[in-house]
Amino acid sequence: MKSIRNIFNSRSKDNGIFFTTISKIIGFKPKTLEYYQTAFTHRSMNLKNNKGHTVNYERLEFLGDAMLGSVIAHHLYTEVPSGDEGYLTKMRSKIVSREHLNEIGKELKLIKLVESKIPKGQFGDNIHGNLFESIVGAILLDRGYLYCEKFIYDKVIDPFVDIEKLEGKVISYKSLLIEWCQKEKKTFNYNVYEDTGNDEVKHFSVKLSIDDKVIAKARATSKKKAEEKASKRAFFVFQEAITNALHE
Repeated sequence: MKSIRNIFNSRSKDNGIFFTTISKIIGFKPKTLEYYQTAFTHRSMNLKNNKGHTVNYERLEFLGDAMLGSVIAHHLYTEVPSGDEGYLTKMRSKIVSREHLNEIGKELKLIKLVESKIPKGQFGDNIHGNLFESIVGAILLDRGYLYCEKFIYDKVIDPFVDIEKLEGKVISYKSLLIEWCQKEKKTFNYNVYEDTGNDEVKHFSVKLSIDDKVIAKARATSKKKAEEKASKRAFFVFQEAITNALHE
């Protein structure tokens, strides 16, 4: 493995461009650029620091995820004094959902900064949210809690957190459908199988049955995505019944 310090120090010209780009994204000048360079280093680069520890964005992603949860939890606690623990937990999950963080990461075009030996076209959507979490972690280490909190407000809470809209937002149609089926004593089954189509990327198909009747079918590049897509289609078949039952 190569040393991360040697790699970073050998790119003085590139570092200047990176510094300018990062400053525009985060809204202030970094003190320690190396945190942000790490935040965009994919594990495929096989880098180590001077202590021999593997260096990539995954640890910063962990830190950023915790920071996002903390700041958003505090915001919801303050803004929704009537919300109980279950309500606040659901609302936080909607704000920091993988889908939402992916959208923010895409909007900031973070993937352009990734250092990787894997072609960027081969990454899945989650890379965008992962990078957003990692940059939050980098800000925390570089500038501390208050700068990090402000960044989260600027990029997540102020532009996207609308309590009334979030209350009606569905995070997982599959979870919602299962909750309804269990409440109404209905049987359900996801029959997932590998699709042998002509696509370059492997696909999976699913047939969703409720009370032994096929309600929806779907196809996607993963079992999870196929199940969610079928669940969404089934939800709209039973939307009125589900809405009424789960709001009683």
